[in-house]
Amino acid sequence: MSNLSNRFQVAKLGKAVGIHGEMKFHLKTDFPEQFAPGLSFKTKRGELVIESYNPERDLIKFKGYNSAEAAKKLTNLELFVSEEQTRDSITLEEGQFFWFDLVGLKVYEGELLLGSVAEVERLGVTDYLKLNTDKSLVSKKMPNSFLIPYLDNFVLEVDMATKHIKVQGGFDILEAS
Repeated sequence: MSNLSNRFQVAKLGKAVGIHGEMKFHLKTDFPEQFAPGLSFKTKRGELVIESYNPERDLIKFKGYNSAEAAKKLTNLELFVSEEQTRDSITLEEGQFFWFDLVGLKVYEGELLLGSVAEVERLGVTDYLKLNTDKSLVSKKMPNSFLIPYLDNFVLEVDMATKHIKVQGGFDILEAS
């Protein structure tokens, strides 16, 4: 079994399609450009190297898996990458952040510390910041964690220098949770 600590999931393999080893492919990332031929990904069963990728049809093929029977052995495997691999293969635009860079940032509404980002979750088409609620608010009978939509009308600013995220409407969500 491969060591998958310090890695995060970017895709899941579906069923084998056709007779040459192609597979359905389910992205768990906003960056399909990291799935170029020759790039490798860790799985629970070891490393896989991409032979071909067709984003229009959501099909992928790995080196050494040249038949439907061989590809079927990969069904439901999850593909993982490291932070370094992601940073090397993706160029972010101004105002874009990797999810792993947001984890741990403190979230404020005005001067009130709501909590810190535990993880980023995608529900439907919307990303959410999952916060571990600040202890001072938990002591006032607030929930231990809650979700804030990562949308412009909630997230006002992400400041990587101070490691702070400024939000509005977050306290109302916390109270309603």
